Amino acid sequence: MNTHLFTDQEILEQAKWVLQIEADALQALGSRLNKDFVRAHHLLINCQGRVVVSGMGKSGHIGKKISSSLASTGTPSFFMHPAEASHGDLGMILPNDVLIALSNSGESDELLAIVPLLRRRGTKVISITGSDTSRLALIADVHINAGVEREACPHNLAPTTSTTAVLALGDALTVTLLKSKGFTADDFARTHPGGSLGKRLLLSVNEIMHSGDLLPVNHIGDNLIQALKIMSEKALGLTAIVDENNRLLGIFTDGDLRRTIEKYPAGLNQMTIGEVMTGNPISVVSGSLAVDAAELMQSKKIFGICVLNEHGVLIGAFNMHDLLRAGIV
Repeated sequence: MNTHLFTDQEILEQAKWVLQIEADALQALGSRLNKDFVRAHHLLINCQGRVVVSGMGKSGHIGKKISSSLASTGTPSFFMHPAEASHGDLGMILPNDVLIALSNSGESDELLAIVPLLRRRGTKVISITGSDTSRLALIADVHINAGVEREACPHNLAPTTSTTAVLALGDALTVTLLKSKGFTADDFARTHPGGSLGKRLLLSVNEIMHSGDLLPVNHIGDNLIQALKIMSEKALGLTAIVDENNRLLGIFTDGDLRRTIEKYPAGLNQMTIGEVMTGNPISVVSGSLAVDAAELMQSKKIFGICVLNEHGVLIGAFNMHDLLRAGIV
């Protein structure tokens, strides 16, 4: 292997050539999509079991991504290695499943060994290959031609354009299926609870709020200095002022304290919290999404907010630090 030192310009030109080759191939692929794709879509949307994706080598790597995309968007799916299938894993596939078999040549011995067996058991098979006349194309229930004019490899050997084409077809099937199923952003969040989107769409204010003994609470006649001690102990940057039924009357924050000191520099000992609180404060209802509360707080330029139940009773409070720790802002 002879190493050739490319100039920076040559490197960029080579990269652009690869991208152009693959872009042209995808454009051509889109222009020739036909009823075979529609038939494959219908097989998948009507599947009563799981969608099993299988392929050898680079096709297998692409297959794993396609299966993962399907599973995360409302279509139960798993990847099965075709070589392992012949040694027992074939039992993982049931008659009401659908197999998507990937092979650029359409002549993968491992897939050709299992597809006839599966079809005899009633499993429907979709093949995605680079040739309509390949054996895998001919024995499948539905075949989608993913053929490309050439690989984005100077020697036209390394799977590049062909794998990109299959990956794009997998994405096309995934997206058409999720739209047909009415799969929403909320549904997506439920399959991604550990991700940032899942947190934003699923996390409620109840899960981040301070409540019980951690919640700073005062009554309207409490001395201001005593109220400040409670604020310091709870370290939330606010205290909620409630009536005898625990309904929210007002809020007093660190910002209110600064304004009070400026206005009454010598009279804090004699004041009650009710005299300096902010009445009718902005609040959120129990069960609200934390992301909605964050947007409200940012729009109103407030640092902390109280949480009320459906009867207007105070049940908790939280601040921007809580939202930051939860990964919401």
